[in-house]
Amino acid sequence: MAGAGAAGTAGAGTAGAAGGGSLGGLSSERAPAEREFLALERELAVFLRRARAQSGEMAREVHPELESSAYGLFVRLDDAGPQRATELSAYFGVGKATMSRQLRALEQLGLVARDPDPADGRASLVRLTDEGRDRFRHVRDARRERYVRKLADWDRAEVAELARLLHHFNQRSEG
Repeated sequence: MAGAGAAGTAGAGTAGAAGGGSLGGLSSERAPAEREFLALERELAVFLRRARAQSGEMAREVHPELESSAYGLFVRLDDAGPQRATELSAYFGVGKATMSRQLRALEQLGLVARDPDPADGRASLVRLTDEGRDRFRHVRDARRERYVRKLADWDRAEVAELARLLHHFNQRSEG
């Protein structure tokens, strides 16, 4: 990708560079596939660490008392609509008790609500409240503007390809 350096990935542009034929500082003595997967692991570690920090900032912008994992819940509920807590825990790969605690905190702040599930009266569906949706969308729009600025020198096709590859990776990571 021509603009990969603009995204802030450490060492992403070092593949095949002069100076020993290393990939991001990895020894050229390793098998090519191993080097590629080690480079992927390193870049994902940097990406995930930064993403966690940014999610914490975004969650606190929605409400100062939120933990970082709350932002992902807002994204999912806004995208997919009301869902059962069990669906949310499966989607995020966390235990039911963890999800229940997170949802309880959001409910106490008035950002999510539970409604009876019309398909099963014993279950409930979690949804964003109007306040929760408004707060989330305000922060999401500001975050999107930051991405636009950070990737301003990328071609739109590169941005679309990155999104496609991340989607593919996330689908493979489910279950």
